[in-house]
Amino acid sequence: MDRSHPSSGLGPRHDATSKVQKPESAADRMAALKARVAAAVGSAKAKGGLNTPLHPALADLNAPVRPRDSASGTAGGWRPGQDGTKFAKKQPMMDRSGTALDGSRSNPYLEPVHGPAGKTKQPRELIFNPKGKYIQQANALRRQAALEALKKKIAEDSRRAGLDEDRDVEKAYALDAPPDLEWWDEALVDGKDYSNVPQSLKLTTPDSIITLYIQHPVAIEPPQEKQAPEMKPMYLTPKEQQKLRRQRRMMELKEKQAKIRLGLEPAPPPKVKKSNLMRVLGEEAVKDPTAVEARVNREIAERFEKHMAANDERKLTKEQRHEKLAANQQKDAAKGIHILVLKINSLANGQHRYKISINATQNGINGICIMHPKFCLVIAEGGEHSINQYKKLLLRRIDWTEALPSRERDVAQGTAVREWLKGEDEKGQLKDLSTNKCVLIFEGEIKAQSFKKWGSKVCETDQEAREFLALRKMDNFWTQAKNTPS
Repeated sequence: MDRSHPSSGLGPRHDATSKVQKPESAADRMAALKARVAAAVGSAKAKGGLNTPLHPALADLNAPVRPRDSASGTAGGWRPGQDGTKFAKKQPMMDRSGTALDGSRSNPYLEPVHGPAGKTKQPRELIFNPKGKYIQQANALRRQAALEALKKKIAEDSRRAGLDEDRDVEKAYALDAPPDLEWWDEALVDGKDYSNVPQSLKLTTPDSIITLYIQHPVAIEPPQEKQAPEMKPMYLTPKEQQKLRRQRRMMELKEKQAKIRLGLEPAPPPKVKKSNLMRVLGEEAVKDPTAVEARVNREIAERFEKHMAANDERKLTKEQRHEKLAANQQKDAAKGIHILVLKINSLANGQHRYKISINATQNGINGICIMHPKFCLVIAEGGEHSINQYKKLLLRRIDWTEALPSRERDVAQGTAVREWLKGEDEKGQLKDLSTNKCVLIFEGEIKAQSFKKWGSKVCETDQEAREFLALRKMDNFWTQAKNTPS
């Protein structure tokens, strides 16, 4: 039996061609299957089978199938260009349904199988989104955007009103970053930082401050000696004071009498008074008592005028009094600068504002009075004596609960006064200052004065007050005053 021709039946074959090895791909396996089906169909037609047309998918099964060359990957070892053509027609690739991929009946939803035989690719399941999923996400995004816009608006309003510092008061206590080069190392380091140390040290260079000479610093008096109180004289009782005065006057009288005896001074005229008139003048008073009495009255008036003239000569003028007071205040400030910080609930009474200002000027105190709608802050700097006097004035002498109407001259001059600084409310009645008081915030000693004179400032917001005090590094007092209950 010739094994080169296929048998006419569909039973098992034992020829060499029937031993079909496992194709390497699905296309090879499909080609082998089509060859077997074509052989079976041909034998059936030869035996006179039914006149039933084949399925369109099996219409091209009669085409000859060449065995695939494993080395070249082509059927029957055929190469392009062997039969004289440049390129041979490529066999169409079939899908699982047996339809050509380039045919009209191609299924676009099925992919060709390129995996190993026996392992099929599972189709990907369709996962549908639940109803309202993206609507909920859009609503969440809208709520987030609205929340961000609200936060931005609140932050902007807080910045304008100065409330952001109240929520973050620790900013007022933030420390500055250390400098790149400390001031005590500027003369020893060549540069603006420590990056090139020790090569940049100026220790043996000609311009170095370290030399073989010994520098003796100028002696500075201890600061505690300036603040030492002056030695007071010993306290004497009234009797002891009278005794010392009597002894002093007796010594002066003896010295004057000695000069008169030596002729250095003329003898003073007798001091005639109405009480010793008859004893001093004697017969002259008896002869003409009226003339003697007039003479005595005239001498008494002269002595009184002389006494008053001597007092006026010793009396200081207005300019001299001011100079003496300023000198004493300067002398007091030279012993040490003291600072006083007070919080006042309201300064609606104009007399209170005047007393604060005029007493600070008279006591030689520098500082500021910051007036705010919520409270007022007073910062005073000066000598110990002046600060003590000013402290007694604000904490003891002034009655802060007293309410008075606004001054007429301010209204007449058209002075721009804020509503919260007026003595009357919106209805024209006096404001209730029964709870108004002054509280001490801080008291101590500082190195130098921060203000050159006394002044006042009106601040509508906390931010404005903090910026003003931050220039003098005193913004922490504002935070402390806000946290202090009144």
